[in-house]
Amino acid sequence: MSIDDLRQAIDELDDSILQLLSRRAEKVQEVGRLKGQARREVFDPARERRILDRLLACNPGPLSPAAVEDIFAAIIAAGRLLEKQLTIAYYGPAGTFTHLAARKKFGSADLRAYDSIGEVFVAVEKKEADLGVVPIENSTGGVVPLTLDAFLESKLRISAEVYVDIEQFLLSRAPSLDAVKKVYSHPQPLQQCRIWLRTHLPRAELIAVGSTSHAAEVAAAEPDAAAVGPELAGQLHNLPVLVPRIHDQADNRTRFFVIGPSPAPPSGRDKTSLLFMLPHEAGSLYRALAVLAEHQVNMTFIQSHPTKQTHWEYLFFVDVEGHAADAGLHEALAALEARTRVLRVLGSYPEAL
Repeated sequence: MSIDDLRQAIDELDDSILQLLSRRAEKVQEVGRLKGQARREVFDPARERRILDRLLACNPGPLSPAAVEDIFAAIIAAGRLLEKQLTIAYYGPAGTFTHLAARKKFGSADLRAYDSIGEVFVAVEKKEADLGVVPIENSTGGVVPLTLDAFLESKLRISAEVYVDIEQFLLSRAPSLDAVKKVYSHPQPLQQCRIWLRTHLPRAELIAVGSTSHAAEVAAAEPDAAAVGPELAGQLHNLPVLVPRIHDQADNRTRFFVIGPSPAPPSGRDKTSLLFMLPHEAGSLYRALAVLAEHQVNMTFIQSHPTKQTHWEYLFFVDVEGHAADAGLHEALAALEARTRVLRVLGSYPEAL
């Protein structure tokens, strides 16, 4: 077949895909109507995880699993909006990686930026937003303390997690690297790109600002300036990419939580996040973790975090496999509570890839 013949075949397949998507959307609308009658939550992360897992299991190729998940996650997000126009609070401003995570999970929902992580929690608690998106952990920088602090003061639950690859771009209207005299960004992206910046822009002044979005806004007004940040920040401020992907570490990822008032039901492949405080005595951490081992619970992450109440006392943020409603984990959590001063189950939610 010629290129034109192949293109015609692709066009015909696209027409068929669009018809199938329209039929799918009609079914989603009917589901939304029934959910409304039963007063059920529109966002059902367990159901969405099962859909994706089923499709990944029967993927014949040549599309990669990641490509299949991205395509169908976008289809699911678009369908969700046919059920209800969700309002999503996120830690802003627009153009940041948290904004990118909110868009990845919720598509063109009503996304609203808030100035602090605490304000995102308050917005969801006051029902100004249906759900919130906040950062929890970076693969190189560790947990986000402000998010843990907010959980201590809130009854909201984690209902989903989102991973975003941290790709930093040099954004500028300058015609070349030689014309760049100043580079704006948040301190963390400057640190993540320090080797590249030292190698390619050794004479440029590095200027720290409050966010990558603000960096792009400032750089857009200065012809000899550049910003380091996600491509989305450049798009929002009409600032082109001068050099793509300048980050020093290729596998840097940030994990985000979707928070809301309702727990997520089991999906069959879940995580549970915990916060606990221990008695200030020898062996207390050992005894707490021994509970998980005794009940065959696999711990996938642990990090300490200073408490605000007392000097030199710590909270422990822990992820384990399974859902809190699973019999084995339920028993383990009951035993763990007896060995801790404070135990908070922050939520059980489907494991993201």
